[in-house]
Amino acid sequence: MNSDLNQASGRVAPGSALVVGLDAGGTRTRAVLADAADGRVVGEGAGGPANALTVPLPQLTEHLAEALTRAVPQGERERVVAVGGGFAGATGADEEDPGRLNALRALTAALRQVGITADTVAIGSDIEAAFASAPGAPADGLALVAGTGAVAMRVTDRHCTATVDGDGWLLGDDGSGFWIGREAVRAALRMADGRGGPTALADLIGRELGLPEEALPSAGGRGAREWSRFGREAYRMRLLPLVMAQRPTWLARLAPVVVEAARGRDGAAEAILARAADQLADSVRALEPRVGERVVATGGLLGPDGPLTAPLTARLHALGLTLDWVADGCRGAVALARIEYGRHQ
Repeated sequence: MNSDLNQASGRVAPGSALVVGLDAGGTRTRAVLADAADGRVVGEGAGGPANALTVPLPQLTEHLAEALTRAVPQGERERVVAVGGGFAGATGADEEDPGRLNALRALTAALRQVGITADTVAIGSDIEAAFASAPGAPADGLALVAGTGAVAMRVTDRHCTATVDGDGWLLGDDGSGFWIGREAVRAALRMADGRGGPTALADLIGRELGLPEEALPSAGGRGAREWSRFGREAYRMRLLPLVMAQRPTWLARLAPVVVEAARGRDGAAEAILARAADQLADSVRALEPRVGERVVATGGLLGPDGPLTAPLTARLHALGLTLDWVADGCRGAVALARIEYGRHQ
C-alpha cells in the first residue's frame, strides 16, 4: 500500500525520546512519530486495514509493521519509548477484550519485527483515540462517530464506559453513511413500485450504478408522472441485482448522491438527511449528557463540510451541547502514548 503521508515531517532533536501513535481503522492504519516531550509530529506513515476483530492476526501484524516502518526511520527506532494504538474493534476498558488482545499480540509482533523496543505499549479503541485528539486531550466526555457506520460513546478517564449503537449495517449504525445510502435506494424503489412519490434519487442512483439512459425515469425528457408501469418495473429489475451484488457497506458511497439531491431541494433527500441527524442526536441523548458536556465528533458526515454538521449542531445546541470535530485518532494516540510514558517515569 503506498502511503500518501510524509515519512518525515519534521526534524528530531538528537537524543530526544520519541513516541508513536497509531490510528488503526477498518480502511487503513496511520502511524505518527512524535517528540515525547512536546508531542511535535516528526514522521508519518500508513499501512493496510487493522480492525482488531476482522483482520486475521498475520495480516494485522503486517499492516501495523508497514505503517511503523514508514513512520519511523531505521536510525530512530531505538529512541521510541512508548506506543499508543487506537484500534477499530478493540477497547482499552477491558483487558480481556478479544479485540484488545488481538491488537496487543499483533502490535507486539510488529514492533519486534521493525526493531522497536518501547517499554510502554497502550491499547485502546479508535474512538477513544479520536476523543483524545480534541484540544487538550480530554479524559471525559462524549464521542460520536458518523462515517460509513455510526456510534456514540461516553468516555470516562479515557476509556469507553457506555456505548450507543455501532451495531453494524444489519442491526444498527443509524444515521450513518450506510444508513443514508440504504434509505436513498429504498426511496428510489418506492418511487418505482408506486409506494413513494417522485424523487431525483431514482435518476441519480441509476446513473451511479450505471443503468442505461433508457432505463432512467428521466429518459426522453419524461418526468416521474409519465414513467410507465412497464418502465418502473424494468428499472426495479435492473437496479436490484446491481445493488445486491455489492457489499452492504458499499451503500455508504451513495451518501454524496443524497447530498447532491438535497442541494437541489429534493424532498425525499432532504428528509433522509434530516432523519439521519435525528438518529445521531438520539444516540447522543441516550448517553444522558449533562448541559455543557463536551461532544467530540469524527467521520466524514460531521467534518467542516459534512452534510450533517449543521443540522446535528443545531439539535445538540438544544440539549446544551457543542460539537468539536477531529479528523482522526492519530494525535489522540500520540497523546495517550505520551501520558502512559509519563506515568512510568
